Order: sequence, then structure tokens, then C-alpha cells
Amino acid sequence: MTHLTGKLTKRLVETLPPGRHGDGNGLFLLVKPSGSRSWIVRVTVKGHKGKKGGPLRTDFGLGGANVVSLYEARERALKYRILAKQGVNPRLGADVVIPTFEEIAKQVHIERLPTWKNIKHGDQFINTLRDYAFPKIGKMRVSDIGQPEILSCLSPIWTEKHETAKRVAQRLKVVLDVAKSKGYREGENPVTAIKDAGVLPKVKAKVKHHKAMAWQDVPAFYLDLKSRNAMAAKALMFTCLTGSRTGEVLGAKWDEIDFDNAVWNVPAERMKTEALHRVPLTSAMVEILEPLQAMKSEYVFEGQKRHRPLSNMAMLMLLRRMKIEGVTVHGFRSTFRDWASEVANAPREVAEISLSHQLGNNVERAYARSDLLERRRTLMERWAAYVTGEQGKVVRLAK
Repeated sequence: MTHLTGKLTKRLVETLPPGRHGDGNGLFLLVKPSGSRSWIVRVTVKGHKGKKGGPLRTDFGLGGANVVSLYEARERALKYRILAKQGVNPRLGADVVIPTFEEIAKQVHIERLPTWKNIKHGDQFINTLRDYAFPKIGKMRVSDIGQPEILSCLSPIWTEKHETAKRVAQRLKVVLDVAKSKGYREGENPVTAIKDAGVLPKVKAKVKHHKAMAWQDVPAFYLDLKSRNAMAAKALMFTCLTGSRTGEVLGAKWDEIDFDNAVWNVPAERMKTEALHRVPLTSAMVEILEPLQAMKSEYVFEGQKRHRPLSNMAMLMLLRRMKIEGVTVHGFRSTFRDWASEVANAPREVAEISLSHQLGNNVERAYARSDLLERRRTLMERWAAYVTGEQGKVVRLAK
């Protein structure tokens, strides 16, 4: 539970001389010459104006210090401040209903659904909290959640599931920040306090690379793919040639394909970088695409259901049927990058933009207006010539 603190102590409450003594956050101990001691809290009611037109600042009695302890006074003062921050005049006697963590989390999830890149990201937000936070603190009032409660959620998974734990921590922070903005909490966010204090141990991140096929093995693999009629084989061939991500290829629609200018325009909303990515179409790519037009589907690589794309697992399962072990579909991006560096000797910026990687910081990107389309086209034509075995058409890249 969050521990409410202030300037006063139990001893001071008993011994301070006559006068008005502040504890902080608008709470005062009023000591009269007679020796009587009582609590008052001063609040500013949001959206309300006083007699002179300024903000409505008003004092409320919280009871005598001989009856109401210091901590109880702080709790009562907090409730009054919450009411005032919500625009409710405490004098009206409205009850403060502080929601639970689970209630606020679900509210945040609903409010932010339109801002997430896709439904999956929204589901991940609430699902991680459901699995790792709700069982521990879901039923607790958000005002009562402090560092011990946050640690109870994070400590069990901090080393074993570190990446997940970091995401949970970030989402806990968001929920508690929103709770504070709505007037349900005060003070520092306990997630931030835990991070700044270095309470949890440092975990060295293990870099996980997608398993990739050696570029030397790609031509033979591609020849095998070309002999297959399955839609997954066509999609995987296209993936190999473009160096695109699985989701980008499977989500491709015909209105993104510009045959006249030989460009595949992948819209920003489907890109990890959230920016339009233009993929130069080589003759080998077009050779894959043109026969598929006859299906008259909305998607380029249609799955088993009409006007629906292939499953995310379709290409990976094809690799398994082909007995290709230790290779992932995403790994072909690494394969292309290795070849571009070791064989094509491509400039770094050309190779990286071909993979839709962002280069430099925000300022550098602001000045780098060009996406180097034609230079990338030359690189992709050379890659396609290597993959398809048409090495005679190799063109050296300009520096």
C-alpha cells in the first residue's frame, strides 16, 4: 500500500506551539492558544471560481487531532484533493470512488485502441497485464499501489522473462500515470521509482537472431521453390527476392502494385517503420505476380479462403515440408543483407533502405529525403539475377 508522507510527525503534532503548521499537499495542523489541535485541508476546486472570479480555494475541517491521527488526516486530505481535482466541491459531500487497477487498465485499453498500429498490439497490452498484474494487484485501488505491489508483479519474471517483464513494467507505468491524471493517485509513479533506484537486477539482454540460410545455398533452394505450384511457394519466392517481412508480403494487395512504374508501394500502416516503403519490382518479381492476377483476388497471395491472405505460418510450414531445418522466413532478410555486403559490396544506406531499416537519428532522416529507389532497383536486379541463376545480367552498383 502507498505510504502517505509529509513534514509533520506524531511528536510534532503533540508539541507544536499555537499557529498553523503545514504537513504538505494542503494539509495543516491548526493549534489554538487554548491548546486545542485540529486538522484542516486547503484545496483548489477544478473548474470552480470564487467570489472574486479567481480559482475556488477553500478550507475544510478534518477533525480534532486528539481523534484523527496524522495518517488518517493525510488519507482524508487525499480524498478531498481527489474530489477537487475532479471538479467536485468537497463541501457537497460527494463520495470518492477510487477504481481498481484492473478497472483503470481496461479503461486505458479501450481508450487507446484507436491509437495502436493493429488489434494485435492492443491485445498484447491488456493480455500481459491480465497474466502478470491482475492476479497480484487487479482488485486493489489504484491509490493503494506502491513499490512493493509493483515488485510483486515484476520480480517473478524479471530474469526468466525479461523482455516480457520490461513490457509489463511499461504498461503498469502507463496505467498508473493515467490514474494520477484522473485524480486517483498522488506522488511519484512507483514503476519510475523502482527503475531509478535500481531495485531490480540488471539483466544482460540476449540478442536473438532469426536463423538464416547461407546466401550460397539460395539459388538451389529457389530452384526447388520454383518447381512447386503452392501459393506458399510463390509467396516465399517473392519474399526471398524482395527481402520484405512476412506480414508485408502476405498482406500485399493488388492496388499496391504499380506495374507501369515497376514499384510495390507498401503503405505506412502496414510497415514496422510506419512510413511508406517503395519496393522496386524486378523482372523476376513481376514474373511471379503476373500469373496471380488471373485469380482476381483482393490479396496478391490468396489463402484457402476467398479474398483472404495466406496464413502467417504458410511459408514456415512449407520450409518444414521441404526439410529445410534451422531456417526462418524472416531470416531471408539477413541472407540478402549478407550477400549485399559480401558479394555486391553495396553501400550501407542502399542495403539498409532496401530492408526498410531507418538510418540515423530524426534530424538526419529529416534531411535524407530520398529513398534511393533507382539505386535499390539496381541492387535488387543484381540479387534477383544471383538467386534465379541469371548471373550474366549482373550490373555493378554505383558508389
